[in-house]
Amino acid sequence: MSGPETDALHAQLTAFVGQQAEPDRVSRYAVNEAMIRNWVEAHEDENPIYVDAGAAAATGRASVICPPAMASTWVMSGLKRYREVQRLRAEGVQEDFAYSRMLALLDEHGYTSVVATDLEQSYLREMVPGDRIRCEFTIEAVSPFKQTGLGHGCWITLLKRYVNQHDELLVEERFKLLRFDPTQKKAVAS
Repeated sequence: MSGPETDALHAQLTAFVGQQAEPDRVSRYAVNEAMIRNWVEAHEDENPIYVDAGAAAATGRASVICPPAMASTWVMSGLKRYREVQRLRAEGVQEDFAYSRMLALLDEHGYTSVVATDLEQSYLREMVPGDRIRCEFTIEAVSPFKQTGLGHGCWITLLKRYVNQHDELLVEERFKLLRFDPTQKKAVAS
């Protein structure tokens, strides 16, 4: 697909920009020390303010804090939900969210493959045990289509805002992914 067809598809996709991608994701569990400990052990993160109340107090904090890069783990919907979404997509069922409608439109035109390409996070406030995290998703941008080594495609940028139970902004994230048609792979010169 190229030329006027791609331009028309791009115009349809850009109509999604600024829309809420999907309903807010809300943490199933409050931020807690056990999960923080599991995270830091898995990542071999030796920062004591994540696991040692005394070390956190020595820095003026009231308690241990959550590693900021852990924000998304609190709002993950789990494997059961992931499988449900994959089953629905395989059955051709489209959920009534802007992001689902956008992906269905891309699927319909052969842009069925995806790869994450970029992630930027700004940490604005510390997460502490007891916080309940909510994530607001907005479709922020859709690039023009380009030919890549993976296939013809476009980049979608999602803006994610993680807030606590007091609506205080904790983390702002821009997640960019390439949605592409793998059958239109760019030939590599030898």
